Amino acid sequence: MTPTEAVASIESGMTIGIGGWGSRRKPMALVRELLRTDVTDLTVVAFGGPDVGLLAAAGKIRKLVYGFVSLDSIPLDPLFTQARERGELDVEEYDEGMFVAGLRAAAARLDFLPIRAGLGSDVLPANPRVATIASPYSDDVYVAMPALPLDVALIHMNRADPQGNGQFLGPDPYFDDLFAMAATSTIMSAEKVVPTEQLLHDSSFHTLLISRMFVSSVVETPRGAHFTTCEPDYDRDEAFQRHYVESAKDPEPWTAFTQRFLSGNEQNYHDAVEAFHQTEGAK
Repeated sequence: MTPTEAVASIESGMTIGIGGWGSRRKPMALVRELLRTDVTDLTVVAFGGPDVGLLAAAGKIRKLVYGFVSLDSIPLDPLFTQARERGELDVEEYDEGMFVAGLRAAAARLDFLPIRAGLGSDVLPANPRVATIASPYSDDVYVAMPALPLDVALIHMNRADPQGNGQFLGPDPYFDDLFAMAATSTIMSAEKVVPTEQLLHDSSFHTLLISRMFVSSVVETPRGAHFTTCEPDYDRDEAFQRHYVESAKDPEPWTAFTQRFLSGNEQNYHDAVEAFHQTEGAK
């Protein structure tokens, strides 16, 4: 599908999971396409990065379920920070282990999974819906991490085939397979869509992370993770990420940023990024 066709399946009020990790292999082309819609009132589940920042700034998020929101080389996403400080988001913030347990529970169609993470911490009083449970086999007590089921998952892979098998070629799968399995439907973008027999040309079968049985839509989006990493295809665009952060600090430069980079279609975005690097990007 095209990004527009794929994202058209997302409706206001849905719970969407966004794969990737911080500012690494985020499905940014799909996020930008979502920004172009009138969809709102979303519950977003993510190890967040600029995906969360952009959606929050656009008023798309009602509730955010997250382990962190970071740009990696820059500790905090400013747009998320502003929305959080203004109290614009209903939030559930979890320890990373708890967050993954919630995805695993949803993937297995369970109500919860027991986990030790969170015991004795402020995570529990901050999330009063999270209960503890006594072990039926010992005197131990565990956190009963509730499942995090998703209506739609958005993920980005290095390669995919037209049937929906997805391959990562970088250093980490970033739990994208759990997002796909926890969702009713999954939209998978990829740097390149290739015939199935070519998926093993660049690496071993261990990199075939996503099974077609969990994928509803396949979208070819070259540089679709920009400005986050998509190793080994490309690194994070650090100059552009710094520009994003600096622009987000004040309303006037942020308005200029959105008009320049986010007001058109995806090709307009990449053209504007190229023009940026020809002028400001080298400074």
